[in-house]
Amino acid sequence: MDSKCGRTLFAMTTILLIQIFPLTSAQSIGVNLGLKGNNLPSAKEIVALYEKYKIRSLRIFEPNHELLEALRGSTLVVAIGTRDEDVPNIAQDIDAANAWVQTNVVPYLYNVNIGYINLGNEVTPGPISPYVPNAIKNMINALTKAGIHKDIKVSAILKDNVLASSFPPSAGAFSADTASVIKEIVAILLQHGSPININTYPYYAYASDPQHISLDYALFKSKSPVVTDGSFQYYNLFDAQLDAYHAAFEKIGVSNITLTVTETGWPTAGNEPYTTIQNAADYNKNLIAHVKSGKGTPRRLGQGLNVFIFETFNENLKAPGIENNFGVFYPNKDPVYPLF
Repeated sequence: MDSKCGRTLFAMTTILLIQIFPLTSAQSIGVNLGLKGNNLPSAKEIVALYEKYKIRSLRIFEPNHELLEALRGSTLVVAIGTRDEDVPNIAQDIDAANAWVQTNVVPYLYNVNIGYINLGNEVTPGPISPYVPNAIKNMINALTKAGIHKDIKVSAILKDNVLASSFPPSAGAFSADTASVIKEIVAILLQHGSPININTYPYYAYASDPQHISLDYALFKSKSPVVTDGSFQYYNLFDAQLDAYHAAFEKIGVSNITLTVTETGWPTAGNEPYTTIQNAADYNKNLIAHVKSGKGTPRRLGQGLNVFIFETFNENLKAPGIENNFGVFYPNKDPVYPLF
C-alpha cells in the first residue's frame, strides 16, 4: 500500500472513530493525567490502565511525546494543554502557533485521537489573560493550515475567581476586570463550535464553610432541594456551581455556550475530617451517575456534560496535603477505591 493510500485509509478510519466516540458527546467522563511523580507507571501502562477501566478520554496539562507515542492506535480522546508560558508567544507569533502544531499534533495526526487543545491552564484571569483570545485564533489558524481544524476543538480554561458572585446561582456574574476578555474569548469559541472550560470543586466550597454547606449537598446525596433560586431547585452543589457560570454568561449576552468541566474531584486525605476515601468515592461515583443521567443542570435541562475527573494518580512530587491526594489510582495502578 503506498503512503498516500495509507494516509487516506487511516483518515477515513479516524473519521469513523470520531463518529463512534464524538469529541463533544453528551455524558462523557474523562480523567486528568498529572505526571508529577517519580514512581508512576510507564506511558504504555497508563494507556492500558485507561483502556482496562474503559475511561474514554484523558487530559494532559502540556504535550508529552512519550504518552502521545503510547496512544498511537488507541481510541482514547486526548485533550492537550499548552504550557502557560507559551500562550503569549502563540498569541503574538503565528509561526509559534504553527511550530506548536507541527511538533505536537501533526506527527500524531493519523493514529492519535486528539480532540481538544487548551491554551494554558486557568490563565484567565491573570496577566496572561489578554493574550488568550489571539492565542486561540492563531492556534485555530495553525490547525487550519495543517488541514485538521475541524476535528480538534480549541479552548481555554477559566479560573474559579472569574466569578465576582456565585450565590445564589442566578447571581453569578463575572468580575468587572474579566468580563470583556471572556466575552472576546467566547465569541471566538462560538464561531468555531468549541466549548468553554471551567474547573469546579464542590469540595473546596464545602471544606471552607461546612457550617452552612452540608456534606450531602456537596456529595450529590440530598433527597430534597437544598437551594431554591426562583424557579430553579438545586439538589447538589455541582449543578449550582455550573449554573452560576451559566448565569454569568447570560449577563454578558451569551446564552448558548457549552461548558466542559476540565477538573472536578475530591481528595482522599490532607484535610480531615473532610477528606476521606469514602467521601471521594461518593463524590466521584455520584458525579459519574449524574453526568450519565443526561439531566443537565436546572438552567440547562437535558444538556449533556463533558467532565474530566481530577485526577489519575496520587503524585508524590507535589507538596504534601490535599493536592497530592486526588488520585483515583495509586502509582502501582491499584484503585484507591472502586470507581470505573
